[in-house]
Amino acid sequence: MNQLAQNVDFNTIQSQGLPGFKFSTGTVGSVTSALLPYIFAIAGIILLLFLISAGISYMTARGDPKAISGAQARITYALIGFIIILLAYWGAQAAGLILGLGQITNTFKYTPPF
Repeated sequence: MNQLAQNVDFNTIQSQGLPGFKFSTGTVGSVTSALLPYIFAIAGIILLLFLISAGISYMTARGDPKAISGAQARITYALIGFIIILLAYWGAQAAGLILGLGQITNTFKYTPPF
């Protein structure tokens, strides 16, 4: 029993993952790179929803200064959040170019499926 525990070679253990799952054998970097375009698309949709919601609040404020300032603040916060996301993307692209990491710089390039 003691020898069995000492002779285990952890380098030969293979992870099978879920059969048919796209990321079952992927690394953390490849999974993140595959998910980033979807994350940015979702961020854009959320920005649009926040802007529509704040715009409706602004239009229905009926001259109430408190409601108008609240709607303007929501528009400002939505735009600032989206700018932060864009700066994070550009920062990751710049870091990939500076450090020579091709996996980061190729994340958002479209490759046709055929």
